[in-house]
Amino acid sequence: MSNTGHERRTRERVEAWTLACSILAEDLPRRWAHSQGVGDRALEVGPVVASTSADATLLIQAAIFHDIGYSETAMETGFHALDGARYLRSLGVEDQVVNLVAHHSCAALEAQERGLDKALLEFPSGPPALTDGLIFCDMTVSPDGLPVSVDDRISEILTRYGPDSVVGRFIARAEPELQAAVHRVALQLRHAGMEALAFASLRGDAPASPPT
Repeated sequence: MSNTGHERRTRERVEAWTLACSILAEDLPRRWAHSQGVGDRALEVGPVVASTSADATLLIQAAIFHDIGYSETAMETGFHALDGARYLRSLGVEDQVVNLVAHHSCAALEAQERGLDKALLEFPSGPPALTDGLIFCDMTVSPDGLPVSVDDRISEILTRYGPDSVVGRFIARAEPELQAAVHRVALQLRHAGMEALAFASLRGDAPASPPT
């Protein structure tokens, strides 16, 4: 990649981080901690799941933006994936980033639970590789921005919201695909020599030595 291209991608990442910080850090510090952790995770896995450096940057931007719809600035319907995508679109953020945010972590299933599935059709789904990558990043980072296994992440969401809540019903429906996406990315990480991260995403703790 040319120096110009590298500089542009670096600038895009910094701008995304700065915007998300300005909206989340003060009013929603825990969401901001989680968003930073998801962004950091995207920096780790982006070169593996994305086919180009440009796509890796899209993943990083979507990761840092994915929960921006929880902010009062963006909130419209109360469904953070849809509200975040609409807000980012209003700012002129790149369509591919907006679409990844709209559909992150099986959001289409939550849209059905909320009666907003037709509204979410405003946004097409993102590329499968980046969609999987964003699920991996979101589902292996705790609400406080710390590494966690996908099992523990899903369990924490169910405990926090309750199984009979909209989010609880959604996450129960989404769990098979969330698990499958994390396992697909973990396999890619193992093939790329990142065994410890792959193992931790599935089991919570890295082994003393890489699995054979």
